[in-house]
Amino acid sequence: MIDIQILREKPELVAKNSQQKGYKIDVDQIIGFDKERLELLNKVEDLRRKRNELTDSYKGQKPNDAQLEEGRKIKNELTDQEHKFDDIELQLNKLLSTIPNLADADVPVGKSEDENVVIKTVGEIKKFSFEPKSHVEIAEKNGWLDKTRAAKVAGSRFAYLKGSMVKLQFALVQFVIDNLSDEEVIKKIIKDNKLNLSSKAFVPVIPPALINTTAYEATGRLNAEEVTYKIQDEDLWLNASAEHSLCSMYKDEILPENELPIRYVGYSTSFRREAGTYGKDMEGIFRTHQFDKLEMESFSTKETSKEEHLLMVGIQEYLLQSLELPYQVIQKCTADIGFPNARGVDINTWIPSQDTYRETHSADYLTDFQTRRLKTRYKKNDGGSNELVHTNDATAIVLSRIPIAILENYQEEDFKVKVPEVLKKYMGGIEYL
Repeated sequence: MIDIQILREKPELVAKNSQQKGYKIDVDQIIGFDKERLELLNKVEDLRRKRNELTDSYKGQKPNDAQLEEGRKIKNELTDQEHKFDDIELQLNKLLSTIPNLADADVPVGKSEDENVVIKTVGEIKKFSFEPKSHVEIAEKNGWLDKTRAAKVAGSRFAYLKGSMVKLQFALVQFVIDNLSDEEVIKKIIKDNKLNLSSKAFVPVIPPALINTTAYEATGRLNAEEVTYKIQDEDLWLNASAEHSLCSMYKDEILPENELPIRYVGYSTSFRREAGTYGKDMEGIFRTHQFDKLEMESFSTKETSKEEHLLMVGIQEYLLQSLELPYQVIQKCTADIGFPNARGVDINTWIPSQDTYRETHSADYLTDFQTRRLKTRYKKNDGGSNELVHTNDATAIVLSRIPIAILENYQEEDFKVKVPEVLKKYMGGIEYL
């Protein structure tokens, strides 16, 4: 949720930003509710003051009939005004929750993902002496993928992964966790990206796979129509990504400033409806209803949050460079960064069978948009007022798409797949899957 003070001071900015992100907001209506709320708040506070003054006037004595009658009138009016205040505040908060986060100053304005900007391209695309095969052909030929039997059990867009595909997945998990939990690696990435940040390592976490409605709505991530699965007859939703339950873990808490930044790398199975997708994305495991991910989440101060975002992008690049996979870094435009995001970066990795780069990572700069509703704050070291924590999240690795990139970029003509050098120690030193 945005700071209502920004709406009061710069309503035109909020309306323009919302429009650029693809949301139509009735700013005048929201400001009207805000004014009405403030008027009611003044009435409530005035009545409470009168009640206290009346109580003080007969303190230690028995109130007379006139004082009792005045007390009853104040109580009834106060109850009425408090109910009106609670009602208008509820309506105002619902309207405020429809306003997207303000885009950062350097986010390009655009109407669709076609206007995203390629920041850089890294790595050399391998030239094959044969027609490169898709990950589906490679995996099915080697007995690593079975979607036909999965469809009998769970329906379309589910899969059984077997054999070397499973070993590859867990090798990637250990590879990522080892690097992100190593302070020396974090220090190197900070230095290489010229950042001024703590080198504190990421703590591995397995978060809950279920989230209640209140916490999920506060994250700004709940998308009931297109993405998120609801548990029938329960106030619970299946996690669509690990950061959704990670960012809400400090709900209603005040953290000491000296504990920040807090950095986690969360491992979770993710569940998504993925409504409306089609074509090549339906083949294999590129876009399924169930997949595993390692996701980064950080809690930081306002002063360091932008650089936390850049650190996460740097980590993504470091991991892809270590795996020797070609990629592009994409800065997303206003229409594509997402409702709660102030800035968004995608990394697209080269997929030979499609002769193009496809999205494998995203990094989201969220400022205090999530923590305002979650009421996650920190106590400043100088003893000053409590401040809202800032959050960032980013993909460490998606355990469907990166295996696709490895299978296709490391394939040989006879359907063998070489093991990336950095993964060999996690796979018993074997040369090929």
